[in-house]
Amino acid sequence: MYADRLPTAVRQLLTDLLVVFWVYAWIRAGLWINDMVEKLGVPGQKLQDAGTGIAGNLNDISGKVGRVPLVGDDLTSPFKSAAGAAASIADAGRQQQEIIDNLALAMSLLIIAVPLALVLFLWLPLRLRWMRRAGVAVKVRNEPAGKDLLALRALASRPLNELTKLGPDIAQSWRNGDAAAVDALAALELRDLGLKPAR
Repeated sequence: MYADRLPTAVRQLLTDLLVVFWVYAWIRAGLWINDMVEKLGVPGQKLQDAGTGIAGNLNDISGKVGRVPLVGDDLTSPFKSAAGAAASIADAGRQQQEIIDNLALAMSLLIIAVPLALVLFLWLPLRLRWMRRAGVAVKVRNEPAGKDLLALRALASRPLNELTKLGPDIAQSWRNGDAAAVDALAALELRDLGLKPAR
């Protein structure tokens, strides 16, 4: 109710600011979700680091044991197997991080893309339509024929309660070419677009 009493230009400005804030808030939410999901990759990082460290240590031990005369080659086999298992653990940790990175990116893009799509496909076309209408109205508002067109537009599109406030016979007055009626109707249409009446 209160928003209806605000001038159209103020409502447009408030709506524009609200849309900008809304888009910013969703972008921040997407980045926050990305950060939260990325934290799930910390165990994978630790797993990779631990597996890589153990595999490196076991390979070092295997190299040292392999230098023992006569039995060195036989003793290295368990260490090499254990190093391979540790490398598999490190690889599993790396894969887990990749999956979580992909999930974080997909979730954040989805959270950002849906609101942006609403803005681009719902709000922006309406805003551009208003801009086109207001641009045409600015061009014609000071022309006599333009005032008549604006008055006709008001008669065709404004609610009846707004039209009756201009007088009970406003349509008849317009048909008769009454300049005051034309000016009043044109001003009504211009106010709806957030524009000042013609001089």
